[in-house]
Amino acid sequence: MKKKLFLAGMSALLSLSLIACQSKNETSSGGETSEKKQTLEVAALESAYGKDMWTKIVDAYREVNPDVEIKLTADKNLEDVISPNMKAGNYPDVVLLATGRKMALTETLIKDKALEDLTDVLDKKVYGEEVPVKDKLVPGFTDTLATNPYNDGKTYMAPMFYSPTGLFYNAALFKEKGWEVPKTWDEMWALGDKAKAEGISLFTYPTTGYFDAFFYSLLLEAGGPEFYNKAMKYEDGIWKTPEAAKAFDIVGKLAKYTAPTTVANANDKDYTKNQQLILDNKALFMPNGTWVVGEMKDAPRAKNFEWGMTSLPALESGGDRYAFTFFEQMWIPAQAKNKDAAKDFLTFVYSDKAADIFAQSGAVQPIKGMSDKLSGENKLFYSIYDNGAKAGMGGFAATEAVEGVSMADTLFHTIDSIVTGDKTVKQWQDAVEKASDKLRAALK
Repeated sequence: MKKKLFLAGMSALLSLSLIACQSKNETSSGGETSEKKQTLEVAALESAYGKDMWTKIVDAYREVNPDVEIKLTADKNLEDVISPNMKAGNYPDVVLLATGRKMALTETLIKDKALEDLTDVLDKKVYGEEVPVKDKLVPGFTDTLATNPYNDGKTYMAPMFYSPTGLFYNAALFKEKGWEVPKTWDEMWALGDKAKAEGISLFTYPTTGYFDAFFYSLLLEAGGPEFYNKAMKYEDGIWKTPEAAKAFDIVGKLAKYTAPTTVANANDKDYTKNQQLILDNKALFMPNGTWVVGEMKDAPRAKNFEWGMTSLPALESGGDRYAFTFFEQMWIPAQAKNKDAAKDFLTFVYSDKAADIFAQSGAVQPIKGMSDKLSGENKLFYSIYDNGAKAGMGGFAATEAVEGVSMADTLFHTIDSIVTGDKTVKQWQDAVEKASDKLRAALK
């Protein structure tokens, strides 16, 4: 499970690895010669990709830069481990922790303007290579509010593992039934009626948190990138527009096609039961990301089960279809003690050596040419943009904290109440506009 990525609800497991290496005088990528070994504290979320890849990254960095001793903390509940130390003034030097998680630690630091400016890292050469970081990255990944949260042209978070999101399904079931994957929402509703006649629900979702990428894609389909960016910046009246209404109405109709057990299991403890509905042919589609394959790798499944993934259907025939890209971020706290060494390490994670290590665990970075190295299911998933889908990226602009206001709770978590019928689509839409009004006044 992401937030996800990734994985609230799992038991905590703290791994602390202290790697000692012989001290040498060696020129760093910044051109300075170190005279004594530095200790660099690296904290990384242990997600579905596992902890082992981070240990290998540390070993690989030791080989190219033996002047740095790495203290690695990798944990499934990383916030619980590092937050107490941060409150005491002891900050990690480098952190891999995405936005969108329940504890919102990264968002808190963004709001407090407590992140180091990483713009200069993009111009640095990748550690051990001759190419600048910016020349290795896929275009667009450092031009979003997810990496430039203050919309000031500066990068504060480095894009890391990315995962195309979309609707996941059992391709074997579609082949068996002779069903076509819907290309429009009208086709989706028709398929929902057909599946219902056979006792199969059209839709389920792990938790409402998975509606972020889903709803972002809907907004892009309904109004395009310019409209989407206005929504992300809380423009006055944006949630009352016809474009926004289309997105709300689609989710409202989809609620009527949602598997009846979904809401009961849409929590951090039981979300895999909803994912299991796809494997058991009890529901056709669910919003998710590529990590779901690893999460469910040991789960039972229908005979001949085969993962399939598609972008959201278009609003009309020939219309744009979107598959939102969720990606994790790596950052340096403004109060880190070893910022220069941290930036050197940050360049290394984009090296060919590091990228291959990550990819072996299924963690794919937005590095040019990486998709060509993939095979099997990952090849299928990461080629979604080669099959007509457009990529959506970036989330809401950073704001000052507003007591009692959470766009995530209002926009996404309310969907449980839409499915149960406890709230109407209009009530939901009105609440989102009110939350947007309050957050607009608090923009950074």
